[in-house]
Amino acid sequence: MGTRSMIGVMHGDNCKAVYCHWDGYLSHNGRILQEHYDSAKANHLVAMGNLSSLATEIGEKHPFSQFECKMTSDEYRNHYGNMCTFYGRDRDEPYQEFKTYTSKEDLVESFNNVWAEFCYIMKDGVWYMFDQDNTELRLLSEELAKEKDTVEAV
Repeated sequence: MGTRSMIGVMHGDNCKAVYCHWDGYLSHNGRILQEHYDSAKANHLVAMGNLSSLATEIGEKHPFSQFECKMTSDEYRNHYGNMCTFYGRDRDEPYQEFKTYTSKEDLVESFNNVWAEFCYIMKDGVWYMFDQDNTELRLLSEELAKEKDTVEAV
């Protein structure tokens, strides 16, 4: 089962956002976005449309899964493992474009409708996030630090 998330970029008062099916939790998608996606790369990511999975590189068109090519799982992972997998680009699914939200209420409604657990938003070059429990924007870097502190305390 996927940990669904949304990833968006603010443009003035509007947010362009996409859905991401897998690994939306802080320690995966949150960390990847914080460490590997600046404003320009975040805009490029969102422009590509909805994702199956986020990775450190946007990458190039590739087979959607190892079952669509003649590669072992290790070969597939070694060749494509650092590339995002998009529903439109990599599986040719229609209607996978980003959506533009003109209010926070519309964004949160969509977030709830896709059963997302986390939402990551790039605003003025800084990553923010909110989750199911608290829809107030919080600095992603601070939330990642809190999570690290919690893990280290255990």
